[in-house]
Amino acid sequence: MLLTKLLQKHRADFGPVLPVDLNAPEVCRLDFSAQNPVLATADLRDTAAFEALVADLLAAQHALIGVGGYLENRVIYRRSPGLFGDPAIPARSLHLGVDVWLRAGTPVLAPLPAVVHSVQDNDNFGDYGPTVILQHELDGTTFYTLYGHLSRAETALLRPGLTLETGDQVSEVGPAPENGDWPPHLHFQIIADMEGRTGDFPGVALPEEREKWAALCPDPNLILQSRWL
Repeated sequence: MLLTKLLQKHRADFGPVLPVDLNAPEVCRLDFSAQNPVLATADLRDTAAFEALVADLLAAQHALIGVGGYLENRVIYRRSPGLFGDPAIPARSLHLGVDVWLRAGTPVLAPLPAVVHSVQDNDNFGDYGPTVILQHELDGTTFYTLYGHLSRAETALLRPGLTLETGDQVSEVGPAPENGDWPPHLHFQIIADMEGRTGDFPGVALPEEREKWAALCPDPNLILQSRWL
């Protein structure tokens, strides 16, 4: 809650995470929960078919960019059942970030001054792929932002300790399969405490642990500020 209040206080100070207007009419919200009947028969393990599905969902709303996912209980993680836990027990499916579905190659920008905390290629099927975690400080409070599904070549240029200013390019939205084998999108997440982790952090949690993870990972729209979220 303290981090949420801090981000609300500095709302006017954040730059964009992407060089697009997330309040534009060509942006829409995409639903990847079980409530979306389109997903019931979709072959989500086939990345090309998944990408075509995303295109159809956007076209149905006359949109070019899709957003959504924070604290959404998703069915799409059945495409990689072993990745988010033991397939024999209830799977992690509560999404902790916001996904922005848009064209590969789109620059990803630092929304406020930062130091590169860690960089890692989480290259399992259905994982983050190239990942960057930035460390920030506001009013003496340290917190982090995570950027997943990036471009391998651009992400490889970064090193821990590198200083970035607001608007500096972090990387680019990556293509499949190097982005973890997903339709192109950015996973953006705010993290209050890395808990000793580097290069990776859970982006999906058990639904019954919603309260715990929502406190650790506040709403990314505090920075993105999209009317669609």
